[in-house]
Amino acid sequence: MRAYDCDVLVVGGGIVGLSTAYAITRARPGTHVVVLEKEPGPALHQTGRNSGVIHSGIYYRPGSLKARFAVRGAAEMVKFCTEHDLPHEVTGKLIVATDQAELPRLHALVQRGRENGVPVRELGPAQIAEYEPHVRGTAAIHVGSTGVCDYGAVARCLARLAEDAGASVRYGAEARAIGRRGAAVAVRTGLGEVLRARALVNCAGLHSDSVARLAGDDPGVRIVPFRGEYFELAPARRELVRGLVYPVPDPAFPFLGVHLTRGIDGTVHLGPNAVPALAREGYGRLTVRPRELAGTVGWPGSWQLARRHWRYGAGEVRRSLSKRAFTEAARRLLPEVTAEDLIPAPPGVRAQAVLRDGTLVDDFLFAGSPRMVHVLNAPSPAATAALPIGREVARRALRALTHVAP
Repeated sequence: MRAYDCDVLVVGGGIVGLSTAYAITRARPGTHVVVLEKEPGPALHQTGRNSGVIHSGIYYRPGSLKARFAVRGAAEMVKFCTEHDLPHEVTGKLIVATDQAELPRLHALVQRGRENGVPVRELGPAQIAEYEPHVRGTAAIHVGSTGVCDYGAVARCLARLAEDAGASVRYGAEARAIGRRGAAVAVRTGLGEVLRARALVNCAGLHSDSVARLAGDDPGVRIVPFRGEYFELAPARRELVRGLVYPVPDPAFPFLGVHLTRGIDGTVHLGPNAVPALAREGYGRLTVRPRELAGTVGWPGSWQLARRHWRYGAGEVRRSLSKRAFTEAARRLLPEVTAEDLIPAPPGVRAQAVLRDGTLVDDFLFAGSPRMVHVLNAPSPAATAALPIGREVARRALRALTHVAP
């Protein structure tokens, strides 16, 4: 019997897992990589259910992984899409203050953008109308490096490139048990097969903390799933939005608020809001997985989070339950939109890591143990930053091959 079936086993076939596999094959050709994905195809959860925005990196704390990887990743994503003939467009976006109280936060974003190396242009009301004639605001900033693409297509391309370099991507193969056996990591899949690897990489997204515990490691965080609900503008009303329009975000919360996004296919989405999901893959309001819900409710950080942000959360729930309330939020940016203009669109679920004290992890988070690398927090802008994240995780995985804790 062979000691190993592969060198590196990657759990999770979203854009981060596939970028990691691709990066390993480029960094060390000949390294045998196997990706395990429980779904029948790649990118069916966070990667394939977001707004498709290539973020500029303006929002994130200077010096953070999010800031550095998003700025770098945005440029690399545009280049990658161009080289591989994937649909994309650099559209630029507006971040719009709708009242005077938001101006200090808008000006702080200008400063943050400049610290992060993101070119921004400050606009008055008349200049806003030049970019977006139907949008109203007191002031705005234009971020020229923002764009849109099809992240599902990017993930499929990464899978193909990794396979061309010798990697194997196995679908319908859920990791059910993980253990260390001597110098190997052994994984039993839902198909009943056991694979032995020299190192394991956990890129399981919504299930990343569960996979870490399955491997015998304490992640120190709990993934709390938040459902993001979208509406789409009726085809006859799409001319109301030319590109991307965002509100000024609340720095106390990691969500950007209801925004307007013209996608690569010409559809215009409004959203998302952010409400607690009752399952890790709780795309429907009535989708409940009692075991997963119990895990969320039983985590002390969930209660601390609710206590700290209950007022914000109540507003999000209200917008979830009331189309009228959602429309009111959108009308702050787009006064002409009506409830009749909005068509329900597929929702997404964000995997947000929460610490025991209720603190929302606000940066990408990696952890390691002998022969293992865990990606424990990679929400937005992880798709934008997928290429540099993949290289970072690949670097840690290749170090783990020598049995040095990453």
